[in-house]
Amino acid sequence: MNVPRLAAVDAARAARVLNEVRDARLAGQRTPVAPRPVIEQSWDRMLRSGVDPDHDFRAGLLSADEVRRRREESPLREVLPVLREGLLSVADAARHIMVVADAEGRVLWREGCGPVLRKADGLGFELGADWGEDVVGTNGVGTPAVVRRPVQVFAAEHFVRSHTAWTCAGAPITDPRNGRLLGVVDVSGPLETMHPATLAWVDAVAKLAESRLRERHLGSLERLRAVAAPVLARTGGRAAVVDADGWTAAVTGMPYARRIALPKSPSPGRGRLPALGLCSVEPLAGGWLLRSVDESAEPPPLASTRIVLDLTRPRRWSVRVSQGAGSWTRELSPRHAELLYLLAADRGGRSAAALAEDLFGDPGRTVTVRAEMSRVRRYLGGVLEHRPYRFCEDAEVDVLLPSDAGALLPHSTAPAVLRRRAAAPR
Repeated sequence: MNVPRLAAVDAARAARVLNEVRDARLAGQRTPVAPRPVIEQSWDRMLRSGVDPDHDFRAGLLSADEVRRRREESPLREVLPVLREGLLSVADAARHIMVVADAEGRVLWREGCGPVLRKADGLGFELGADWGEDVVGTNGVGTPAVVRRPVQVFAAEHFVRSHTAWTCAGAPITDPRNGRLLGVVDVSGPLETMHPATLAWVDAVAKLAESRLRERHLGSLERLRAVAAPVLARTGGRAAVVDADGWTAAVTGMPYARRIALPKSPSPGRGRLPALGLCSVEPLAGGWLLRSVDESAEPPPLASTRIVLDLTRPRRWSVRVSQGAGSWTRELSPRHAELLYLLAADRGGRSAAALAEDLFGDPGRTVTVRAEMSRVRRYLGGVLEHRPYRFCEDAEVDVLLPSDAGALLPHSTAPAVLRRRAAAPR
């Protein structure tokens, strides 16, 4: 049965037919027409896993703080403007809502037609709710995440009976760097709002979002290439600079490869990689320097790491990392300058709650701290540890301070910075 076509002509009749199909299938009887394969396969998964079709199960909502934390850490926030521009204006006029969920099926953003949002509340389709297929059955968020392709779920194609007055179309969004599922964007609404073109529309906007992520990735490789150029100029032999996922920014002494396979969690030191054999791995801003090592040669002594946090120039704060192959520098935002200053002042490390107390005078603001530290570790991951957050033990850390104590991070209102500024000799 061509559900979209039938529903476009007569939505009520399509809903009745699908109810008959669903009831017969769940009763183990012969269905009047075959369900669509993607729906039938989903129903089979639900029957095997024991999801109750007559009672919707609602997992505990995430707290508001946890929703904020996931939003801050999700790459989907970078393409939210693309999704809003492509979907919201039409969705609102067509009595739909736009829902963006993470890879676990947790609803992180939900916007659109006000009356439909209130109807969604009645279904438990709320911020922080778990709409994974194994929790709430066949639906436009959980099912696309499982099958990794766009899916429209109409009326009684939903496995749980209370959802059968609803229609939804969802498309997965994947990370172009590694193919990892980032989440699902879904457009949903009451049964009568169904349109056969909705799925193609949602899929097109999801692909546009992936394209924007790809553009951002290419931009980050260009920035890494600028860091790599002076480092590779001083490096002899075979070497490559790659980002955190192994995408190549630059090479020297070896053929160019678009991507080099890295361990799941690379760390500084020596390791064996298929593309280079035995090699040394050193952190760079936003990536890694990989240098081929002559296996017959005596291993050189481990290169020391020196980190210089320069806070002498107002609004031009920077961190410089020097290692065996050379050094690189990155300018810092005011918040990152504060965080690195506090970590340099306490080499024993600071928990997220302690940093929240230092920055805001409120140990409860860990969501903001973790989000910012996640961004810092994207370029300092090789020399910055966590649990607690701290510089690695073998690194030499120097802090260059302005001669006038009042010029130390002058715009900062962080309580810990204010205390240190007041206690500094003048």
